[in-house]
Amino acid sequence: MSEKLWGGRFSKTTDEMINEFQASIGFDRRMYREDIAGSLAHAAMLAKAGILSKEDCAAIEKGLRDILAQIEHGEFLFNVELEDIHMNIEKRLTDAIGDAGSRLHTARSRNDQVALDTHMFVRHSVVEVLGSIRELQQAFVETASANKDVIMPGYTHLQRAQPILFAHHLMAYFCMLTRDFERFQGVYARTDIMPLGAGALAGTTLPIDRVFVAKKLNFERIYTNSMDAVSDRDYILEFLSAASILMVHLSRLSEEIILWCSREFSFVELDDAHCTGSSMMPQKKNPDVSELVRGKTGRVVGHLMAMLTAVKGLPLAYNKDLQEDKEGLFDAIDTVKFSLAVYAQLIRGMKVRADVMRHAVEADFSNATDLADYLVRKGMPFRQAHSVSGQAVALCIERGIWLADLPLGDYQKLSALFDEDVYEAIRPETCVSCRNSYGGTSYEQTTMQLNAAQELMTEEQDLISALTKKQEVL
Repeated sequence: MSEKLWGGRFSKTTDEMINEFQASIGFDRRMYREDIAGSLAHAAMLAKAGILSKEDCAAIEKGLRDILAQIEHGEFLFNVELEDIHMNIEKRLTDAIGDAGSRLHTARSRNDQVALDTHMFVRHSVVEVLGSIRELQQAFVETASANKDVIMPGYTHLQRAQPILFAHHLMAYFCMLTRDFERFQGVYARTDIMPLGAGALAGTTLPIDRVFVAKKLNFERIYTNSMDAVSDRDYILEFLSAASILMVHLSRLSEEIILWCSREFSFVELDDAHCTGSSMMPQKKNPDVSELVRGKTGRVVGHLMAMLTAVKGLPLAYNKDLQEDKEGLFDAIDTVKFSLAVYAQLIRGMKVRADVMRHAVEADFSNATDLADYLVRKGMPFRQAHSVSGQAVALCIERGIWLADLPLGDYQKLSALFDEDVYEAIRPETCVSCRNSYGGTSYEQTTMQLNAAQELMTEEQDLISALTKKQEVL
């Protein structure tokens, strides 16, 4: 049985079951790079402050880098009795270099150490998520640009409403992702705060230099209150909140993709590589990716609720409950990144059925609003025009025809304002092109949206590149 690094006060060893129950090494081992980077910065600071000799600092640095190599080569044996990634690394370091290793934890607690590791891990993960969001945005822009002239029905209440451009519909999701990108930028800003130096909760009596450590690890700010530093999990809650909203957006997209690729719609056909079949029914082509993303959304939202519930009743400062912050966080990170990546592939790979969408627009009354607007432009009040248009629809339903098929004479019985130009006014292309108000579905506005999207993605890439560079701390 391994000797506990905190066992001086205890007369009994910890029960084996308790060891397993309280251990976090099974999941927090993935923070090894952050833990080593933080320890290297801490050691350098202790040496600068004269708390640690240059010789001990050099031994610690070499020992930590050796451990880093061992972990990355799969040669490091993690021990559950040592509870977490911090104690596993410290014990291995002390075994390797002796007393110098035992001096590393001077002026530091696991409370501020784990807070540091988690801040760095979330910060890094946010940058990865930002990159994945941008990649999906790019997929939407590419697919929208390739189908700029495709007209489809727009829906309200899942009922055909007005003709829109398919590209316009896709760019709505681009806009959602833009807000997601901005939310994660906010998460980064409130994660980019350095907690190390807070100690267990009250700071330290030793002359440490927190600014030095913050600069070494590329943190913009430092916690100004030691109790807040070790107990704050707002940034994790905020990550999970942003992740939940993002997944809800992907879930809404999933619902539409599932509908669109059904035989009832047939608006798109998914690539075979992104679907599965049935073990019983040979004809099936199932949209598994979209269904799984829709399902995984509940999981991510669940992680947010679990974390909110865990934190809501905690007194200051650190409590063991906070160990529960990582499993859900790690799973949410993995789920979000994977979902974004697979959707970028799916959007790029799907075949757009322009002919089916066009037929859905023509075999319907989604141009009825345009019929009313035609009369408004002729001088009729909108409410009256709305009624006349509704009467025209009712007449067509009675006869089993569409507005484009209704003879001019019948139109003129409803209103003398109708003329031959009514048929041009209710063509799908006209319906779309005339909706040229800012942000509308017209060809001009959609092109403007696509151009603006390209400019925005250039700015996003510049930000991602800058933040990626900031993560280089090892």
